[in-house]
Amino acid sequence: MRHVDDSPITRDGNSLILAYDHGTEHGPVDFEPMPKSADPSHVFEVGRHDAVTAIALQKGNAEYYRAWERENDVGDGAPLLVKLNGNSNLAKRDDYYSPKQCSVRYAAEELDADAIGYTMYAGSLREDEMWKEFRDVQEAARKHDLPVVMWSYPRGKGIQENDDYTGQEDPDVVAYGARLGLELGADMVKCKYPGTQAGWQQVEDTVSGLKTVMSGGSKRSDDAFLEDVYSTIAVGGNGLAVGRNIFQREDPEGLLDSLERVIFEGTDPAEL
Repeated sequence: MRHVDDSPITRDGNSLILAYDHGTEHGPVDFEPMPKSADPSHVFEVGRHDAVTAIALQKGNAEYYRAWERENDVGDGAPLLVKLNGNSNLAKRDDYYSPKQCSVRYAAEELDADAIGYTMYAGSLREDEMWKEFRDVQEAARKHDLPVVMWSYPRGKGIQENDDYTGQEDPDVVAYGARLGLELGADMVKCKYPGTQAGWQQVEDTVSGLKTVMSGGSKRSDDAFLEDVYSTIAVGGNGLAVGRNIFQREDPEGLLDSLERVIFEGTDPAEL
């Protein structure tokens, strides 16, 4: 297995992943602030920015992406990270669970994926089931020489009913979830921002050099967003996986220009 630093989804050791799985996870509501973002080809075009090291897509949009590249003779599209599992906000469930819609084999052989993504809800009543699925995903990815990014989002009744934790952004919870990425064999882990730089430092202290990227979360001001990203980079974080804070903006290119300097050059946002 080649090191993740040798894969297309990193640049100088860091990453900016443009996530576009929101139509599955949240539904059309996430496109309402910027209606043209409902068109995948618009987001595919945004992903051609030099700062973007990967675009994360569910199976159907990944197929569309490869067809879009061929039909438009696009040779500089972002490397493809296929998100294997996901769920909707429509169903009623006993607890958090994200079923697979795509196999590693299909992602590698039919979609020519550059990386694999999988969401893990540690703390859910269905955690054991997801551990088994992740094992199969991770081992299959190794056979195809593809890095695995774990969306590590600890949540569910095990956390909600535990008085030791204050919620899914509790630094202890975020750090535990990140550590699971290391223990279970992920090459990179995507985590919620725990609210402070000290909280992200706790994550870094837990993962022993495993690649970490901050989840972009809901849209906020450029200044606040860039400051959070910088605070993760400054203590050893490796970048960002972001969707709404990019595609909900009228001028995503301007923010991507700034993120490129923060993530890959370590520039303090105050100097931009």
